[in-house]
Amino acid sequence: MENSKRIVFWILSLATISSITISFSNGNLDVLCIESERQAPLRFKQDLKDPMNRLSTWSSAGEGDCCKWSGVACDNLTGHVIELLLGTSFISEADRATSTTPLFIYEVNFLGHLRYRLGGKINPSLLNLKYLNYLDLSYNDFEGIQIPSFIGSLKNLISLNLSEAGFGGVIPHQLGNLSSLRYLNLRQRLFGGRLVVDNLHWLSDLSSLQHLDMSGADLGREFDWLLVINKLSSLVELRLSWCELHQFPPLSAANFTSLAVLDLSDNEFNSLIPRWVFNLKNLYALHLSNCGFHGPIPSSGPSSLKVIDFSGNNTLTPLMLEWIFSHKDLTFLYPIYCNSMSGPIPVGLSNLTQLKGLFMGSNSLNSTIPTWLCNFKHLEFLGLDENILEGEIPSCFGNLVSIIGLDLSYNQLEGKIPKSLGKLCRLRKLSLSSNNFSGGISETLRSFSSCSVGSSLELLYLDSNKLSGEILADQLVQFRSLTSLSLSENLISGPFPASIDRLSCLKQLYLSSNQLNGSLPESLGQLSNLEIIDLSRNLLTGVVSDVHFINLTRLKVFYAPGNSLTLKTSSDWIPPFQLVDLSLDSWNLGPKLPQWIQTQRYLETLLISNAGIADIIPTWFTNFSSHLSYLNLSHNQFHGNFPNTTLPLMTIDVSSNNFNGSLPHFSSEIDIINLSNNSFSGAVSHFFCNRSTSYRFSHVYMSNNILSGELPDCWDKWNLGILNLNDNNFHGAIPNSIGSLTYIRSLHLRNNKLSGELPSAVRNCIKLLSVDLSGNEFEGNIPPWIGSSFSCLMALSLRSNNFEGHIPFEICSLTNVQILDLARNSLSGKIPRCFHNLSAMITFHYSTVPFQLYYSDGEVELIENAIVVTKGKEVEYSKVLNLVMAMDLSDNNLSGEIPMELTGLVNLQTLNVSNNLLTGRIPLKIGDMRWLESLDLSKNQLFGEIPASMSSLTFLSHLNMSCNNLTGRIPTSTQLQSFDESSFTGNNQLCGPPLHQNCSITKAEPEDGVGQGNFIEEYGLRLGLGFLFGFWGVLGLFLLNMPWSIAYRRFIDGIVLKLHGLSV
Repeated sequence: MENSKRIVFWILSLATISSITISFSNGNLDVLCIESERQAPLRFKQDLKDPMNRLSTWSSAGEGDCCKWSGVACDNLTGHVIELLLGTSFISEADRATSTTPLFIYEVNFLGHLRYRLGGKINPSLLNLKYLNYLDLSYNDFEGIQIPSFIGSLKNLISLNLSEAGFGGVIPHQLGNLSSLRYLNLRQRLFGGRLVVDNLHWLSDLSSLQHLDMSGADLGREFDWLLVINKLSSLVELRLSWCELHQFPPLSAANFTSLAVLDLSDNEFNSLIPRWVFNLKNLYALHLSNCGFHGPIPSSGPSSLKVIDFSGNNTLTPLMLEWIFSHKDLTFLYPIYCNSMSGPIPVGLSNLTQLKGLFMGSNSLNSTIPTWLCNFKHLEFLGLDENILEGEIPSCFGNLVSIIGLDLSYNQLEGKIPKSLGKLCRLRKLSLSSNNFSGGISETLRSFSSCSVGSSLELLYLDSNKLSGEILADQLVQFRSLTSLSLSENLISGPFPASIDRLSCLKQLYLSSNQLNGSLPESLGQLSNLEIIDLSRNLLTGVVSDVHFINLTRLKVFYAPGNSLTLKTSSDWIPPFQLVDLSLDSWNLGPKLPQWIQTQRYLETLLISNAGIADIIPTWFTNFSSHLSYLNLSHNQFHGNFPNTTLPLMTIDVSSNNFNGSLPHFSSEIDIINLSNNSFSGAVSHFFCNRSTSYRFSHVYMSNNILSGELPDCWDKWNLGILNLNDNNFHGAIPNSIGSLTYIRSLHLRNNKLSGELPSAVRNCIKLLSVDLSGNEFEGNIPPWIGSSFSCLMALSLRSNNFEGHIPFEICSLTNVQILDLARNSLSGKIPRCFHNLSAMITFHYSTVPFQLYYSDGEVELIENAIVVTKGKEVEYSKVLNLVMAMDLSDNNLSGEIPMELTGLVNLQTLNVSNNLLTGRIPLKIGDMRWLESLDLSKNQLFGEIPASMSSLTFLSHLNMSCNNLTGRIPTSTQLQSFDESSFTGNNQLCGPPLHQNCSITKAEPEDGVGQGNFIEEYGLRLGLGFLFGFWGVLGLFLLNMPWSIAYRRFIDGIVLKLHGLSV
């Protein structure tokens, strides 16, 4: 939702935005069009797609005069058709050509625009319009077809605008025949295919050309592009952005000396800026963003220069900045936008007081906002967004009396929003999103009442801050010009403002992720201009009826999931709107699927999970919208078969319902399929194998169904990222074709009846992050290539199979593994000492980002999950999976000692080696594993004392050391004494709390690390006494008669007394 709300706030171009306008015009109503020219548009219309019936006035049975048709204009004297203006543009081309105001987009309404686009084919009947001067087909969708070559025969064309019309392929050379052409726009950056230039020399024949825009066309193979354009001496505007240009052909002097606008942005020159650019004396605007330019700039340049855009080059040297700062008459400056600038805002800017536009967004500027910016009396647009600015907004910002647009979003600014912003009487666009501003929302809105600034505001973004309190009933009245309001992700509480209907111009309303409560007011239905509303994740309750939508005829997006609202409308209700996106998750819509949904012919997104629906899928649902790409019906009680569908779905989630029967057929273009937690049954070969090879990246979830049979052997037809077939009835071996899934990240086949050895073809799946094959009947040795092939692996579960043999040492190469579960097999041998190489379990990298495998788009988030046995029970982790560290080797036949190296895995939270044949002592440094929450050493043959270092395990909440041969006193700590007696039973010589068995010999509690000393002292005592009473008992008779025996006997007596003193 954030992406659709904030598509672009600043776009670096010379143009002006208006709301969606259809570029239609009409000629003189007193002149009738010529009959032969009347038929031409009608034949032209026959080959067009017109989904919104824009050309309804073009009719042989209706209006006879084609000069009155929409988009047609005739000559006032002759009646000839001279203009055919069918653009669906949201950008005024006149403004693009002449305006010096930067394109300041606050809501580019693509949703409405897409619906109005024309398509189809271009009928050659246009050739009958021999007097046509202006042809505009811009911002339509001709789906990649080539520009018709016959357009080059329209000899009287003065202006040809095919920008963003979806044309593709080679640009026809015949356009060079349009010798009268003064305006040519072939820009193609937003929609459709890409235009290609195989030879540009036809362009040199357009000697009258003044405005040329070929942005987005591939000129990469045209090495002489500059020499050709240099022949166009009348050029005033040249735009060649994103044209795959890599070099400048040698050019001593530019012939297009009248050039005022030059845009070469988004190419890959990676060179010096050519000197001829700075010799263009009439140059007014220079756009060289994202070109990789570097090096020195001539000290002198065109004095006429008013607009500079060097953004995105990442190489702004002090000399370049000095050159920029020397142009004190600059009016628009983009030099620091997205240039990896850090530190404070450059003080050299303080001399450019004539600036009208200053854009420094998308950098790492990390100072406070300097007060000298308040001296920019002419400043109209200021963009400091996406930096690390801190502190408060200077109160002197109220002195920026000319400001129209102010963007301080995505920083770390704090404090209250200053009341002085209420003095900015020309302010139309204000974005303070994603900061740490606090204070009451009521107080903030009240500050805009000064000099009626509220009445001029068109856009107000205060989302993602810490604003709190209620919106008072009368506070919205002042914002009568507001078209877009975003207060999402704050702490705003109280009822939804009933006075919302006073915002009569409102088009977009974002109030998600707050604490609004109560019911929705019926006044919401009076916002006749409303196009987007997002009320997600609030505390709204009550009933919503058709009255709430009565005048919302322009509504395109309605998001309100995460509330407790109930929709009640009549069964035959026909909404006044045609939605594109609808999300009503967690509403009460049931028990039947609402019938009115079938009236939404342009729906692209339908999200109605957890909506209390208990119904079958009606027949109309399979083809009601030819645009539906994202469908979520999960967590309802749908039942019956899910029918085959022709819907152009790319994402479908019908998980957690009661669907049954065989798997349905979906579009081959589908990306994400989630059919989990249903009762689908039968084989799956028809689903996976009856399709042509696809290169689309897909994700398939079918866990917890009744699917059966063998796994299909046609995985080469898929390009899977995730495959989850857990908890079904599949049997047989894993087919070799699964090795063709070279981009798969997650493979889950848990709890089936799969058998055999793991095929070596699986080693080709080198990008795997998560593998769960637990609960099957796999056998043989664990393949060593698991360690060598899966270097990215983070979670591996082979639990509950029939694997045997030793744990391969290659497992130690899994340096990224966080979860290793080999429990309940027949593994033997020793625990590898090389486990200390599992570095992810040693070095803790905290991240708040979940273990995410893939993002489909702005709405769909795929998060990996894993089952971990910890604290004696199975736990499923998903959103916090990135924080889980666990190792389970239990229920095998492992022998030998627990290696000391295992205690080096200091970030492990769960360690289970129970029910093996392990011997020896518990490693003394086990206390180093300070993050352990669950430790199970039970049912082994471990002996000796429990190391005193275990007192350091303060996070331990589950402990089982039962059924071993442990001896001595249980170390004293709050944690160890808190466990139940069962944690230590089966160790007959253990004593001390929590056991009831008292220790017979009282000893001072050893400190950390003293356990080894106790053992040495005890062993030394016994050895010493044995030696003294054994060895000296035999030889004592001889020594008693020696002269020195008395002195030596006293010495030995002293040793014995000392040893005896230690023993008691």
